[in-house]
Amino acid sequence: MSRLAVLPCLTLLASLALVQPSMADPPGLRTLDIGAEAPDFRLPGVDGKEHSLKDYAGAKVLVVVFTCNHCPTAQAYEARLAAFHEAYKDRGVALVAISPNDPKAVCLDELGYTDLGDSLEDMKIRAKDHKFPYPYLYDGDTQAAARVYGVLATPHVYVFDEARKLRYVGRFDDSEVKEVKSHDVRNAVEALLAGRPVPVEKTRVIGCSTKWADKQADARKSLLKWDAEEVSLESIDLDALRKLAKGDDKKLTVINVWATWCGPCVAELPDLVTMHRMYRGRPFRLVTISLDDEAKRDEALKVLRENHVSATNVIVKSSDKDAVAEALDKDWPGPVPYTLILAPGGKVLYRKVGAIDPLEVKRSIVGYLGRTY
Repeated sequence: MSRLAVLPCLTLLASLALVQPSMADPPGLRTLDIGAEAPDFRLPGVDGKEHSLKDYAGAKVLVVVFTCNHCPTAQAYEARLAAFHEAYKDRGVALVAISPNDPKAVCLDELGYTDLGDSLEDMKIRAKDHKFPYPYLYDGDTQAAARVYGVLATPHVYVFDEARKLRYVGRFDDSEVKEVKSHDVRNAVEALLAGRPVPVEKTRVIGCSTKWADKQADARKSLLKWDAEEVSLESIDLDALRKLAKGDDKKLTVINVWATWCGPCVAELPDLVTMHRMYRGRPFRLVTISLDDEAKRDEALKVLRENHVSATNVIVKSSDKDAVAEALDKDWPGPVPYTLILAPGGKVLYRKVGAIDPLEVKRSIVGYLGRTY
């Protein structure tokens, strides 16, 4: 399946050309030429400090990787970047990662392989969770570094020699998840450390396009489009509820039990809507179950419409709450909100009585669906 099919927002384009700009890039964008001097930068890091080029003046070789949180390709390389850092940190090689993306220019349906966006605060969470051993810097506010380097995609790697002249630009290696046959960055670094010419100076960049600020309008349009989707509420009986509780044969299912009279239930509906928009391009579905009396169906539908919950929404035609609980999940003690995550076939992966932690739920979802292609 192509990346454009999986993540349809217009701001996502796979950069497959040999370091050539695409129509999604700003006019005049040009990737640095081999032999060009490393442009300076001054950027905030996840460590709370400001970083600039001179901070790495002592390195024999400087590797600058433009990467991000959300991109599946970028996530595929996180462990390899850490391993590279460990292998070369004592050999005079510095690795610096920079996120070039404007987080407001990322559509929600581009976040289907992640639990985090590309804001600096989200970068801090990712770096802490995955124990990044290298600096991770944020360029999303001005994108000044990304423009001067000519970043086409994430990840996009630049290798500079001791004089800070560009000697390699392109991919990290030739495979996201399969066997690597061409260790392009390692080959370039080994050549520079040995005083030899870099064997291959340019390679194609394969990943998610840089999210430039001028694509914020596309992200806003996508929200308006989703907000305009039809919202419905179906009345079901206990047999239909039992069927829902068995999950879907092919899709991961998030079930949220709520009611209009439950403040925390209504308060978390926007978070559930966000997840629905993030993951529904994958084998995923969201089901909400209203515990309101069916006589108040219109009130429940009004709340769902106000929150743009265009998922599968049902209300149970039964006033017997014990029977409802037994039909849905025998381990449910009764209070709402109540949230379940079911694997295909019905295995319970997650249970939560009370308000959800959205990040915890997203981690559970993407942990099952996977972070890479």
